[in-house]
Amino acid sequence: MSLREQKKLKNKNAILQAAISLFNENGFENTSIEQISRAAGVGKGTVYSYFQTKKDIIKGFCEYEFDLIHSELVARSNQEAPVLEQMLIIYMTEFKQVTQNREFGRMYMRESMFPDDIDLEGNLEMENKYFSLLFPIFKKGQERGELREDLELLHITAHFYSLFVIIISAWYTGRIQKEDVEQVMSSMFQQALQGLQPGTIKTTECEKSHE
Repeated sequence: MSLREQKKLKNKNAILQAAISLFNENGFENTSIEQISRAAGVGKGTVYSYFQTKKDIIKGFCEYEFDLIHSELVARSNQEAPVLEQMLIIYMTEFKQVTQNREFGRMYMRESMFPDDIDLEGNLEMENKYFSLLFPIFKKGQERGELREDLELLHITAHFYSLFVIIISAWYTGRIQKEDVEQVMSSMFQQALQGLQPGTIKTTECEKSHE
């Protein structure tokens, strides 16, 4: 990476971190681009060169988070690691990022799950990047016999993401403390995997035959 590219990345990350902090402190509506530029130590023009609106900053955080999750997965795991291990790396990394600022986390989750109609294309692009990270993990899990081969990869993704959302909600309401999240997540993911493993359909049919 050239010095110019390093500087651009440094400025972009400074803007993102300043925005996250200010959104958390003042709220999204009460934070201006000018405030963000001052906190980041850059000019307003520099902010606009990366993000046209404050909503674009949230989208930028999504892209930043995806890159971080991918880096964590590459550094700490490999394609042959069990599905559970890789899911914990991905979702614990996301949990730590989303919850570093409570107010921003709320906003990020809301925008991720309920995007504006005008930003549907951008949201679909991010979803596709997310799927491109998860689908190969699930496909290899099916090949190794960890997951049923008849399951759609999108449906498997839904199982884990829905549990992640439940855990996020439980943390916000105080039902789960941050230091307990990884243990809770591991337990819930293990239970989900038990229902997604080969043989679960046959067991159910056998049980029905004895009713």
